[in-house]
Amino acid sequence: MGRVPCPRGFLAALRFLTIAPIDRGTVSPEDLSAGLPYFPVVGLLLGLALAALDALLGLVLPPFPASALVVAAMVLLTGGLHLDGLADACDGLFGGHTPERRREIMRDTARGTYAMAGIMLVLLVKWAALASLGGAVRPWAIIAAPLLGRWTQVLALTAFPYARAEGLGVAFKGGATAGRAVAAGFIAFGAAGLLLRAPGLWLAGVVTFAAWLLARWASARLGGGLTGDVYGALSEVAEALALTVAVAMAGTALVQVMVW
Repeated sequence: MGRVPCPRGFLAALRFLTIAPIDRGTVSPEDLSAGLPYFPVVGLLLGLALAALDALLGLVLPPFPASALVVAAMVLLTGGLHLDGLADACDGLFGGHTPERRREIMRDTARGTYAMAGIMLVLLVKWAALASLGGAVRPWAIIAAPLLGRWTQVLALTAFPYARAEGLGVAFKGGATAGRAVAAGFIAFGAAGLLLRAPGLWLAGVVTFAAWLLARWASARLGGGLTGDVYGALSEVAEALALTVAVAMAGTALVQVMVW
């Protein structure tokens, strides 16, 4: 029997967002655009891998070190792509006095104080939130965090203009149609609902609204638009927020019963 063909858009999304051992050849702008609806799917796959790792680590390690290793795996499985965007975005958004200067700083490969502080804070929040999660909510929250993180990228691409005339983000922006955004949103909210039931929909809603507010603020800081670095930063912040909100929700008996 022949192999079932895999959509090129999905392969492009998987190749771009992860270190999966697949063909790393040239990806066309059309493939990148076609891959947008699959961003949450890739996030879901990342979450499943992380949840499996967490289950194995939980057999031999207490929550604190196990959570630290899961957070490290989050970075490794994506090649640090979004963490790099977070660093550049923090330097630019907080370090410049004009939109032009902020965009210029974000192009600079050197790391400043804001970059280091942003990375440390986001990783610390992820670790602290994950270490605080337990019971039935923990594996589902681990899966939901990267799922929602990738969805926020599609949301920002669709809802806001691109701030540069060139760059990789141009290829994504050109294909960020409303239809693809709706498809990605349907996957993200649908999967969150299946994972955590009604609390999952609330979680997806809170993360989506917070990401939109953050993207709107960043767009204003950059003169009316976003960049690829901001997309990566949104994903990292959304993951941290998803885990933090999951901790708050897990503290209620109702959520424990509904998820279980």
